[in-house]
Amino acid sequence: MHVKKYLLKGLHRLQKGPGYSYKELLVWYCSNTNTHGPKRIICEGPKKQALWLLLTLLFAGLVCWQWGVFVRTYLGWEVSVALSLGFKTMDFPAVTLCNASPFQYSKVKHLLRDLDELMEAVLDRIVAPEPGRANGSRTLNLTIWNHTPLVLIDERDPRHPVVLDLLGPHSSPAPGRTCSAQECKVAMRLCSLNGTACAFWNFTSATQAVTEWYVLQATNIFSQVPRQDLVAMGYSAPRMILACLFGTEPCSHRNFTAIFHPYYGNCYIFNWGMTEKALPSANPGSEFGLKLVLDIGQEDYVPFLASTAGARLLLHEQRTYPFIREEGIYAMTGTETSIGVLVDKLQRMGEPYSPCTVNGSDVAVQNLYSDYNTTYSIQACLHSCFQDHMIHNCSCGHYLYPLPQGESYCNNQDFPDWAHCYLDLRMSVALRETCISMCKESCNDTQYKMTISMADWPSEASEDWILHVLSQERDQSPNITVSRSGIVKLNIYFQEFNYRTIEESAANNIVWLLSNLGGQFGFWMGGSVLCLIEFGEIIIDFLWITIIRLVAFLRSLRQRRARAPRDSPPPTVAELVEAHTNFGFQPDPASQAEGYPHGQPLPIPGTPPPNYDSLRLQPLDTVESDSEGDAI
Repeated sequence: MHVKKYLLKGLHRLQKGPGYSYKELLVWYCSNTNTHGPKRIICEGPKKQALWLLLTLLFAGLVCWQWGVFVRTYLGWEVSVALSLGFKTMDFPAVTLCNASPFQYSKVKHLLRDLDELMEAVLDRIVAPEPGRANGSRTLNLTIWNHTPLVLIDERDPRHPVVLDLLGPHSSPAPGRTCSAQECKVAMRLCSLNGTACAFWNFTSATQAVTEWYVLQATNIFSQVPRQDLVAMGYSAPRMILACLFGTEPCSHRNFTAIFHPYYGNCYIFNWGMTEKALPSANPGSEFGLKLVLDIGQEDYVPFLASTAGARLLLHEQRTYPFIREEGIYAMTGTETSIGVLVDKLQRMGEPYSPCTVNGSDVAVQNLYSDYNTTYSIQACLHSCFQDHMIHNCSCGHYLYPLPQGESYCNNQDFPDWAHCYLDLRMSVALRETCISMCKESCNDTQYKMTISMADWPSEASEDWILHVLSQERDQSPNITVSRSGIVKLNIYFQEFNYRTIEESAANNIVWLLSNLGGQFGFWMGGSVLCLIEFGEIIIDFLWITIIRLVAFLRSLRQRRARAPRDSPPPTVAELVEAHTNFGFQPDPASQAEGYPHGQPLPIPGTPPPNYDSLRLQPLDTVESDSEGDAI
């Protein structure tokens, strides 16, 4: 209410003021401003006025152009990267160890029996393509095969390729015609909608084809097994971790935290920092790091599931989930692998400089790894995004990723079309781009750069006694139960305590922007901040004048509308006299009752009596004398 009152009061004062016109206001500004150009436009002669007007407009345009460039540069939110080196005692990284084989074959053999028989039959047919040379006496369970078979595509006639089932009755090329590896490709046939829509997953090598096919079928089998049973089928910590030493302090498998990874089975994390404080490293060098001796048990590998032998390891921050399949490295058996670590700390600026996130709360993807109570990472976001699309499009989740509440893993029995749907999503470039656009990098990240070196271990001279001691420590056996092909020795240590910090900072801040804007204005126009205030003042005055003129225009428009022409002509003098002498005209009693005593009747309207004194004739000399007297 008070604001409206003051505005109306100010508008009324302006309306009663001098009321400058646009021209007068512009002349006043040019005469009193501290900017050099407008003054010369007023003071100089006509020719110089035109010259100074041209120069003023030119330099004003240059100032606006330069201001636009600087503002656009500032709004580009560019960053500068600063690299700094530090030296301090650092926390030792978390170390995740997995076996290349997720399960012990002796414990999962009963689950994979039918699949292994199909695999052996396929390999026999690939190695011995002639039907007579292949082992055809074996009785096979073709339930899995009929759902997702491997086929041979004969492409010697590109216009009419021939598709042959590898285990079918006509699985070989025509008699008398040899088919090289370049002409005949092994592919996986994935069908949906009861076999009406099929797609072929092509490979350049039969080795790749049968490996991917076996992993896909094993995924179907293991997805139906309870998680606690899968953990029992993997390698236990006492069996895998034979020796442990951190600096000068002994450690054991009890210092590791166990998690289950669908691809690598049981994995063990040292110094994860979930329940205890992270361990610091006293000094750089191999003598102050982590030393491990592992037994991967290669003799009990699943033959068709794990074609690589070794230990998979990953160095990462505390309280982060280890994505060991995407970021891990292998350590070879029969060797001592030394890993020197350098630390890089990345500090990114958030919005609007870069699309990073601090804790993932502003990412529009549900983090399926939140049950592990780990911090946000872009790998967790990408996997969660893929699993979300998998559930939305295929009605089930993939075995390799966590499940949301109430969902189920894909399998051939409950979801017969899942493999075809999974292949479409895996090959979809649009899905990858969608997930990458939705996920954000972490603003603060620590990367461990590794320098890896290897040597044979144990040596031929010490092999006998080392294997005897390890066998006796593991199972109290006087015989050698640990083989050279199954043991791995690891040395993980800080190469130096120098760490690098890569930090982003704003390349153009508000101080830089104001300095450049003021510098350009002072250089081209000879003005300062006060000149800009003067310019703002004249703009406000222009607006007030415009408002006053608009109000006056609206008021005159309303008055013109009120004076709209009447439908009948105006009354004559006779009609007006008749209106005064008409006794039927009665005035409003309420308006004339005031001033009369109570009870006294109101006078009847009519023609007033004439002033008879004005009709009397007076002598001419009297009238003249009066006029003369008045004149005197």
